[in-house]
Amino acid sequence: MTENVWTTILERLKGTIDSEEFRRWFSSSSQASDSGDQITVWVPAQTDVRHISVNYLDRIYRELEQLERTNVTVRFVATGYEDDEDENFQE
Repeated sequence: MTENVWTTILERLKGTIDSEEFRRWFSSSSQASDSGDQITVWVPAQTDVRHISVNYLDRIYRELEQLERTNVTVRFVATGYEDDEDENFQE
């Protein structure tokens, strides 16, 4: 698959989320990989993983469904060390 599905999802979400909220939680995210059944997304910190998972994961899965990407898991990986106490935590 050549299209970056995360970019497509972000474009769709951007119009439905407050611009400051979108910037805070999504502007530093990027797709790491798409194996077909799992999309891995890099985010800066573990707090981003938690916030996006709690507040936006349902919307993300709805967008994937509209893109005919069912039975796909989205995995967020914190790339930085902004949350030192959680740096070894994995979802």
